[in-house]
Amino acid sequence: MSQSADFMELTEDDIRKHYAAAVAMLEGVDHTPRIATAKEALQTEKSAGLGTRRRFRSTTPGLVTRSTARPEGVRLIERVESVGEDALPSAIQASVLHGIRRALAIALAAGEAFSEATGLSELKKENLAGRVAEARRAEFGELLAAEALATLFTFANATSFLLASQASETSVEIGAVEEILSDNAQLALHGALWELDQDLTLFASDDAKLVATVLAYAEQVMEKAALRAQNTPRLAAFNSASYRVEADNLTINGFTPAHAAKGSKLTMTFKKPNEVVGNHIAKYQSMKLAKMLMAYDFDRKLNPFAELGGFIFTFMGDGAPGTGKTTLIQMMAGLVSGYCETAGYPFRYQNLSTDNIDSYQGKSGQNAKAFINNVIDPNVIGFGTIDDIDQLAGKRGDRQSSAGQLEITAVLMESFAGANTVVRGNCTFGMFSNYPENVDDALRQRAGARFLVDGPITRDDYIDILALLMGKNHDIPLGEHTVFAAQEIKKAVAASFEGHSKPHEDGLLQVYERVSKDIGSLDTIAKLGTYLKGIQEADHRFTGRAIKNITDAVKVRAMDFELPDEWMEEPDLFLFKSYDEKKGMIEELRQPITVDMVIQEINRYADSEFRYADKSDEVAIANMVREFGLSEEAKRRYLESKGGI
Repeated sequence: MSQSADFMELTEDDIRKHYAAAVAMLEGVDHTPRIATAKEALQTEKSAGLGTRRRFRSTTPGLVTRSTARPEGVRLIERVESVGEDALPSAIQASVLHGIRRALAIALAAGEAFSEATGLSELKKENLAGRVAEARRAEFGELLAAEALATLFTFANATSFLLASQASETSVEIGAVEEILSDNAQLALHGALWELDQDLTLFASDDAKLVATVLAYAEQVMEKAALRAQNTPRLAAFNSASYRVEADNLTINGFTPAHAAKGSKLTMTFKKPNEVVGNHIAKYQSMKLAKMLMAYDFDRKLNPFAELGGFIFTFMGDGAPGTGKTTLIQMMAGLVSGYCETAGYPFRYQNLSTDNIDSYQGKSGQNAKAFINNVIDPNVIGFGTIDDIDQLAGKRGDRQSSAGQLEITAVLMESFAGANTVVRGNCTFGMFSNYPENVDDALRQRAGARFLVDGPITRDDYIDILALLMGKNHDIPLGEHTVFAAQEIKKAVAASFEGHSKPHEDGLLQVYERVSKDIGSLDTIAKLGTYLKGIQEADHRFTGRAIKNITDAVKVRAMDFELPDEWMEEPDLFLFKSYDEKKGMIEELRQPITVDMVIQEINRYADSEFRYADKSDEVAIANMVREFGLSEEAKRRYLESKGGI
């Protein structure tokens, strides 16, 4: 897949020529707020216990819509250097100022490039001379608004990127950003600096909060500017071009936030594959997926597996408590972390937990979106997990689901299979649950693969796990048993797949036997489609998305090979090759798709859906029976009490 964007280099000369203008803005600008209200003034009035006074509203015709707020001087250098009690600016304060200056210069350079590409620069010259034709005045205004939003977003984007390394665990809630102006680029930047100055006054009490405030403000400006840009014309030149700042390793791709390629340092306890007992298919697919991620090409920003088919973007791991879901996460994270360390790739692992559910309206959704954005960052190899997803993501229509849980559900659904979802193949998301039947049906169906985490099953499995967990500090003889022989992955996986040649769940087995009796062996596309229709008639939740997940799983089976370990240990053999070379090496290993593969994957997926549906229905019935019983008992006691009066 070729990239559609045209790379445009913003050279150091292009950027540094705007340094003087950037410094002048930081030294001081006068700005009259158009939309926002001065936060500092409001806070002062409220703290004095007095109500706010109405702003004077002119009754003169033509002046009624003109703001009567006084212009305020914004001196950001003074504001930043006044943080804390030290008379001299700290290293953090200097870094923040340098970062903002650099971001302003980059934004001005990008705005200038946009202006040249769209002909706006010529219209500006004609406007100065008073020669803009009447027929082009509307175009001129639209281009000015487009340049303003492009410049404003680039400023916030570059600020967030350049100061990412200064971020700490400290976070700040700054409230909504309001002063988003699109009259022209200069006014947009002045408005941004004015509101940033307001936020710094209220929240930046020390260096950590200074950085946190600037980053929180930049994130909100990007979000608001991108939202405004959806309805703003003449932005095609900005959206279709990629501006590259080589010195900062920054690429500006339209209204998509750039993230610094910084990996997360993992402190979890890693597990080796031989320490995962049972769970043969889940373990095998996790090991394959870990190696698939490493095929990602950072130059092309694409993984050959994502193009050829067979890449698992989302998967659902379900099983009873204690069957090894956490161990599976530790194993996969450990594998990917080790591979990335060998190759020198940045690796980012993140878990969405119950800590991300917030009582503040909209905050839970923001937390979930931040989690998604951190993992899908195309500059890193990412692994995101959502453990106990039934507790995190609310089920629509369930009265017990909180607003925060429903916000998380909406974000995950949009991110995993929404209109704007792009699967590059650099990351994967794993959803894990002991009770998948409590997960919203639509969200659960967005899991492209199903990992049944069933833990130890056979006698050999239980001997292996006992020997593993007992450790070595004992003299108990092993007996007649070869440790981990039963965990030989290829042999165990082959047996597990063959076990799905027929359905496991009773409801699905009835459909399978009925269809097979009517049309015979399922050996053609038409017969397989008839079987799928029979499943849909038995379970209305078996929709087109289910078919897509099954075909994706079949493509995974076609890629049913492990990339050789030496390819991971010696990066020059595979990881450091060009995208086309990687793609060719993978295509040589690909296997043909067979009827048995398709039947097994249909049964694996449909078995899981029938299992979830049966559990969900049984739980609902049990709850209703309990409620009816309570109602009857309450009625009996009530009648007894009335009779005793």
